[in-house]
Amino acid sequence: MTDQLNHLSHLSNAPLGKTSANPDQYSPELLYPIPRSSHRALLQYGNTLPFMGVDIWNAYELSWLGPRGKPEVAIAQIEIPFDSPFMIESKSLKLYLNSLNYERFSSAEEVKLRISKDLSGAAKSNVSITLLDPQSWSQLSFDNLEGTSLDRLDIQINPQDLPNRDWLSSEINAAPVEEILFSHLLRSNCPVTGQPDWASIIISYTGPAINQENLLRYIISYRNHQEFHEHCVEKIFCDIKAKCKTAKLSVYARYTRRGGLDINPFRTDFNTAWPKNKRLARQ
Repeated sequence: MTDQLNHLSHLSNAPLGKTSANPDQYSPELLYPIPRSSHRALLQYGNTLPFMGVDIWNAYELSWLGPRGKPEVAIAQIEIPFDSPFMIESKSLKLYLNSLNYERFSSAEEVKLRISKDLSGAAKSNVSITLLDPQSWSQLSFDNLEGTSLDRLDIQINPQDLPNRDWLSSEINAAPVEEILFSHLLRSNCPVTGQPDWASIIISYTGPAINQENLLRYIISYRNHQEFHEHCVEKIFCDIKAKCKTAKLSVYARYTRRGGLDINPFRTDFNTAWPKNKRLARQ
């Protein structure tokens, strides 16, 4: 209970759920860091993190002023390391990016360096930034998920269920398999506002075959779970790892955007390339 209270206490001063004025001058102090440790204490995984990974953000409403005062726009792709001591609350990032709207910069490179410096300072880790100008937007395309869709399964559920790791199971005594499973039915809720966040989730693993019906039931149960995107993915990862005894596991969620931002957490326990940052149709 103490860990849960500590976890929630960090949100009391966050801008989420509060009326906020649109900033009209550059304000890096708007960034609101949230310690990852408070949530991770609830996962009970031991002394060593059971995963590595990255949080991939896309910011579609980035604008600043050029040296002569003309507005410039770009899409920012942001990568925050999984082991940064802090994650950044999403509304604070939106407000921070809006604070750049009336700031003059000599070049897009200067904007990139400024954002990287400010976000790295808030996260207490090296945050990487890529800016895509309008001339490069034609290269962006939608992606299709590979693997087996769990959504094909016609299962009966109670839509009021909360996540229960004991639903998860696998064929421990059978020969190991290697497969990719995905679902478009992940929905969780903001822990402050209670508003729904929608996502597609991709689960890649090697090990005993996971019971797919139970896994889908577990994923759908997040529709009443209140937690940040990053925390949901880490809980899903830890629950699958604990109950299904996978030899290798990765969990990747592509959340739809809110406030011009989408957040796409990736967690894995084996050495693999970070996933491509390719939008799905709902993004």
